[in-house]
Amino acid sequence: MPSESLLNSLIESLSVLPGVGKKSAQRMAYHLLENNRQGGIQLSEDLQRAMTSIGNCSRCRDYTEAEQCQICRSDRRDDAMLCVVESPSDVMAIESTASFNGRYFVLLGQLSPLDGIGPNEIGMPALQERLSEGDITEVLVATSSTIEGEATAHFISQLAERVQSDESTIRVSRLAQGVPVGGELGYLDQSTLALSIANRNSF
Repeated sequence: MPSESLLNSLIESLSVLPGVGKKSAQRMAYHLLENNRQGGIQLSEDLQRAMTSIGNCSRCRDYTEAEQCQICRSDRRDDAMLCVVESPSDVMAIESTASFNGRYFVLLGQLSPLDGIGPNEIGMPALQERLSEGDITEVLVATSSTIEGEATAHFISQLAERVQSDESTIRVSRLAQGVPVGGELGYLDQSTLALSIANRNSF
């Protein structure tokens, strides 16, 4: 029956969300159909607009609907500070602490040679170009405390060392205590993340 086919398709579509299994997707689908069809229509419209209109900032690679994101366009940020993160969700996590007023660079991943993800795949050439502009004096490396995250942090540290000159020295720092080994920024509470930023250490 067409209705059954549409229902199964809706359940399958909801199942693509992280942490949503078949049973959870089924409950969501039935809830929307039984209690909130207008909400479901609004959700589908918002998803359509977001998937087609949201891209990456040409400067920091965060999500934006414009050529450059709001942070990159702002003239109230500290150009001397650059925070390097793995994903756009990490930018949101750090911004929620109100403890950092610099700029960002989003890698959109982390080094993982076994998976074929090298420096070029996570935008290291663009980061090198950004560091070579000469206005950055400190790079805060905010990658995850995983093996891949640590490897990525070491690569960034070496990259900053290569591009600096006698006239332009770049200090590389790392998030301090509060970030557990194996932890990801998106799952940390605001106070823990704020403490990590405030007590960052040289890398």
